[in-house]
Amino acid sequence: MGDRSPKANQKQKSQQQAKASSSSQKKQQAAAAKQVVAPKKK
Repeated sequence: MGDRSPKANQKQKSQQQAKASSSSQKKQQAAAAKQVVAPKKK
């Protein structure tokens, strides 16, 4: 019942967005690190 309140839904959505944004940032950082390391190996 409390889960169906609009505030609870907004909290869940904001938390999901925060998780998605943080995970995408980590992926971008990892990709950037790989790009920096790759040319040195060649």
